[in-house]
Amino acid sequence: MSTVISAVQERRQTVTVLFVDIVGFTSLVDRLDCAEVRALQRDYFSAVSAVVRGCGGIVEKYVGDAVMAVFGAAEEGFGPGAAASAVQAGLSVQESLRGRLLAGRFPVRTRVGLATGEVIVDPMAAFDGGYGMISGSVVSTAARLQAYAPHDTVVVCPATRDVTDELIAYQELPPVSVPGKPYPLDLFRALQPQTVSLATVA
Repeated sequence: MSTVISAVQERRQTVTVLFVDIVGFTSLVDRLDCAEVRALQRDYFSAVSAVVRGCGGIVEKYVGDAVMAVFGAAEEGFGPGAAASAVQAGLSVQESLRGRLLAGRFPVRTRVGLATGEVIVDPMAAFDGGYGMISGSVVSTAARLQAYAPHDTVVVCPATRDVTDELIAYQELPPVSVPGKPYPLDLFRALQPQTVSLATVA
């Protein structure tokens, strides 16, 4: 693919990025056979991806126990509904996995982080070529928020909270200092959708 064609396909756009992972995954899989790990991952990825797609998101990648998804990357653009759907997806993932035994044996707990910001969207990205569908600092921010989220919670950045404040109820959490960031990250825990239907928001 030529550089000229690739440049035409890429576009600058605001999106909401979601990261979800399993609490204590490393210590769990250290005790398992690789076939058991694969069965657990298959069940987990299937459950998370079904929720993400049902909420209108795109699964960008799977890494170990992490799932990264993108909301608002379609050509029609980004809006409060896309960000709120991302938050709803995080809440629904935890609800879907609560009490569930993955691969018939393993109960899990998760944490979810979301961040909203500008990225370069490349719909034709060659995933096996070493790069993904979106590029931008918001990806690392979402990953950081997920890593510092309390267990069984969905936390978002201020930009996500601001754009969804009329659609999702939030609880402010203490800021956290993380390596590589020059300032503490503000956290907001998503509690539940407000009474306004997400489907009515553009």
